[in-house]
Amino acid sequence: MTGYVLSTETREKLMKVSTASVATALFKRGLRSQFIQGVRPVSHMSANMVGQAFTLRYIPAREDRNPITVFRDPEHPQRHAVETCPPGHVLVMDARKDARAATAGSILVTRLALRGAAGVVSDGGFRDCEGIGKLDMPSYCANPSAPTNLTLHEAIDINVPVSCGDAPVFPGDVLLGDNDGVMVIPAHLVEEIADECLGMESFEDFVLEQVLDGASIIGLYPATKDETLQKYEEWRKKNER
Repeated sequence: MTGYVLSTETREKLMKVSTASVATALFKRGLRSQFIQGVRPVSHMSANMVGQAFTLRYIPAREDRNPITVFRDPEHPQRHAVETCPPGHVLVMDARKDARAATAGSILVTRLALRGAAGVVSDGGFRDCEGIGKLDMPSYCANPSAPTNLTLHEAIDINVPVSCGDAPVFPGDVLLGDNDGVMVIPAHLVEEIADECLGMESFEDFVLEQVLDGASIIGLYPATKDETLQKYEEWRKKNER
């Protein structure tokens, strides 16, 4: 568990950076497995998803434990996670990368959205993806899936360390999602990653402008020539970046 609290200022910084920049910044620190593999946005993202992780862990369902009647229990972990995920957080579900059954559907995800969640991510399936895609909340899953979670998954633990798409996710880590996917930023690195990645986005905007003007990428990307860095500093001043 972490006592880290994501500030509004840092959230706004992360809203302006890409998963690619975060992946590079984390790679520089030796972290290679923070991208959640195999998930995609249910619908096109018009803005980044940014929020701290609140987790739900599934295990393989054992038939005698998972009849439809388990939902009569008001403390059922799947329902309880939806009702206790704090506003501004992302519900992250570990379904062992098994999308053959749904870890949630449009009704549960709608409830999350109305409760103020920043998003939802599952490495399993979602049912009713068309309805989920119409919500004003970022949602990621591995695939659409009609069968209920009870056919394959048992929701077992809330807000514990999980693996989602092979990425380790600890409660309180920060999830950054865009149209490419989702990165997990360890809580103790969030502030420095946000600052570093803002600078990376600025530099890449400069590089793209140079490439569109016909420049060669040799010495430009990465910036291995002093003249490139000088041009970039001039560009930053001109564009107030």
